[in-house]
Amino acid sequence: MTVGQIASEPETARTERQKLRKHFGRFDILFFLLCTIVGVDTIGTVASKGAEAFTWLIVLALVFFVPSALLTAELGAAFPDEGGPYIWTSRAFGRLAGAVNNFLYWITNPVWLGGTLSVAAVTAFTTFFNDGKDLSTPAFYVFTLVFVWVGVLAAILSFDVGKWIPTIGAWSRFVLLGLFTVTVVIYGIKHGLHGFGAGDFSPTYAGFVGLVPVLMFNYVGFELPNTAGDEMTDAQKDVPFAIFRSAALSVALYALPIFGILLVLPVKAVTGLGGFLDAIRQVFTVYGGHVAADGTATLSGVGSLLGDIAAIMFILTVLSSGVTWVMGSDRALAVSGYDGAAPRFLGVISSRFGTPVRVNILSGLVSTVVLVLAHELTHGSAAKLFGAVLGLAVSTTLVSYLGIFPALAVLRRKAPDVPRPYKAPIPGIISVVLTVLILFASVQLVAPGLGDHWFGSAYAPDGWSHAERWKYLLTEAVPLAGFMLLGVLFWALGKPTRASLATDE
Repeated sequence: MTVGQIASEPETARTERQKLRKHFGRFDILFFLLCTIVGVDTIGTVASKGAEAFTWLIVLALVFFVPSALLTAELGAAFPDEGGPYIWTSRAFGRLAGAVNNFLYWITNPVWLGGTLSVAAVTAFTTFFNDGKDLSTPAFYVFTLVFVWVGVLAAILSFDVGKWIPTIGAWSRFVLLGLFTVTVVIYGIKHGLHGFGAGDFSPTYAGFVGLVPVLMFNYVGFELPNTAGDEMTDAQKDVPFAIFRSAALSVALYALPIFGILLVLPVKAVTGLGGFLDAIRQVFTVYGGHVAADGTATLSGVGSLLGDIAAIMFILTVLSSGVTWVMGSDRALAVSGYDGAAPRFLGVISSRFGTPVRVNILSGLVSTVVLVLAHELTHGSAAKLFGAVLGLAVSTTLVSYLGIFPALAVLRRKAPDVPRPYKAPIPGIISVVLTVLILFASVQLVAPGLGDHWFGSAYAPDGWSHAERWKYLLTEAVPLAGFMLLGVLFWALGKPTRASLATDE
């Protein structure tokens, strides 16, 4: 029995689901998850916090990442319907909660694609192909708009074609992060490393507050393949298989490059936007090039060639991150459209492609608007644009899990007879622990240091003073509240669909 059988499936849902095609196999899910979870755009942000970041990376892997894998393995195998997290949340807490939660889950991704990811791709291009010089405004828009709409096109294409972007992205991660890690070892043998004492790894509360949101942002996404549940060839067997293997790989793919950056670069030289790219340039000098006295790395010969290849893989990696999340969250929004929690216009699956083309195009338009607005409001500053959009993407993403994580315990109680090929241990404790951690991280994003020294020097984001704490609070809370209200509006616009569903039942 599936969720679709718990709540009888109306004709509208049956009509749309019949257009879906089963192209999503076991290793497709694994590669999809690797692109979902392992994002190179935040590696520099984590590494900029110093050796302590590595400690919290491992701690959260144990207390957050592993439990969320257990939770998703059960829900994904027991309730494998198209829409995944929307289905779990709405069936556990009702369509209004599902609508608000799902809008937050969806809106994050076009914002992230048009802001953080496109800027990271531009930075890689300028760093390795334009001598570090910024692109002109027209060139910037050409590059980023092509980046965004290539991603949208990949999401529109039928899954048997579009899934190759995540597959290429997964292999790009293996090659890029593997090559970087090996090169760090060679660099250390040749030039020595910065090194740090055992005390530098000591965890602090301030470090936890600063790192926990972005680390959780890195560690969520196990549920994303289930947004395409009806397109999987064998969801009940393949979802747990892919989740547990991707979990182990993901921790390694994050830990090794972050540790490598800390070994190569002094913490004060690591930035959120360019930290990983700067480290690549520096260590690749072992193949050809040099590092000047001021720390500037210049590549030549084979070093320059490998640097260019690394830049291309970096761009493919961030593109595949955006594509996988857009593919998944767009499907979830389309399901909510034909389930009565969003406008019915959006709840349409293309007969030609088997994908939610209308939502895909909407995501592209939102990404484009975010790209243009953020670029103009930050006066073309890539670092400011990156930081502003990343903060918004992290907050909206994490808040959406306040509906997803409690669903495990609730659905155990509401649907006890549903067969569960995999059952998570202590479901109540897992749901509570994960929800509390997400709630804490969400609060700290909006009001850093709350409960200790709100917006004190140890907690205030870079570039902000204590006197600006209320301004910062508004910049974080107002968009979040606005997105929640839009979720309510989507639910209201779904009223005619809900009325027809009631008639069908």
